[in-house]
Amino acid sequence: MPKYIIEREIPDVGQLSCEDFTGIAQKSCSVLNEIGTSIQWLESYVTDNKIYCVYIAPNEDVVMEHANKGGFPANSIQQVRRIIDPTTSE
Repeated sequence: MPKYIIEREIPDVGQLSCEDFTGIAQKSCSVLNEIGTSIQWLESYVTDNKIYCVYIAPNEDVVMEHANKGGFPANSIQQVRRIIDPTTSE
């Protein structure tokens, strides 16, 4: 199943509290449960003004459905075409 990177622009998101992130994660998981097993949240990376989320989903439409139902921005959705790391050089 395809993997996607979602860029979410949220001003000052890096300043949110642990409790805020708990609430965000709970909302995301609630929406994921509602949608069903066709989408999986792997992890997210929080920077000062953005969150980069990694999802597995059958298509971009399901990723956008999650964003819309959760009230999350999805400023960019990009399908991962390949994963490389230092061992790729070997």
